[in-house]
Amino acid sequence: MSSATTPPIIIAQNLGKTYRSGKLDVTALHGVNFSVDPGEFVAIVGPSGSGKSTLFYLLGGLTSATAGSVTIDGTDFAKLSDPERTKMRRSRIGFIFQRFNLLPTLSAMGNIEIAHDIANLGATPKKPLDHALLEHLSDLLGIKGRLDHRPNELSGGEQQRVAIARALISRPAIVLADEPTGNLDTKNSDAVLEMLRTSSRELNQTVLMITHNPDAAQIADRILHMRDGEIVRIEKGSGHAAVATA
Repeated sequence: MSSATTPPIIIAQNLGKTYRSGKLDVTALHGVNFSVDPGEFVAIVGPSGSGKSTLFYLLGGLTSATAGSVTIDGTDFAKLSDPERTKMRRSRIGFIFQRFNLLPTLSAMGNIEIAHDIANLGATPKKPLDHALLEHLSDLLGIKGRLDHRPNELSGGEQQRVAIARALISRPAIVLADEPTGNLDTKNSDAVLEMLRTSSRELNQTVLMITHNPDAAQIADRILHMRDGEIVRIEKGSGHAAVATA
């Protein structure tokens, strides 16, 4: 948990979400409480229907809570207007999705550049593309020789690694990864998980990963187990042990 001098970068307090389905109210999330420290890697694991994807969308400001609050770096999402929430997402949060969501008409490099441009919308002065960071990420992810290829010319593992570079290029404080290994084989899954671990340790980014795979979750510092819209158990992952040993 957070120290007295370093406040949490994410706080979920009594968080709840209810959807309207016809005449019925369906509760996807209720009474969720937890916080995440800056630079911490947290995995949220649970079966389908446990509420973890709903939690992902709430933490990313992609939907609004019906109860409780989400506070990102001291700012309550509920108190922001839609344009302010969009600005917060662009400047503070990087998203990695299971289906990659790369733009098919752009090269890998184009997908990374457009993410940087979007993060800079409205910024004065605009930050130039960090070519040193791009070089570093390309080396770590093994995509240096593939940046001029379009998504349909890349393997699934390569597309996901480009998606990670796209999420990290603007140096977001928080990285939200939704089932980032769900469409990958074991070798590529391991590479993606190691990169998320590296971004947390080397770039001091806070990483929250949603996964249904308990084995993948073990790489995190902490693991939050969800069931029926609630956090039912919290345990330490192998990442916590590695930090303690170091």
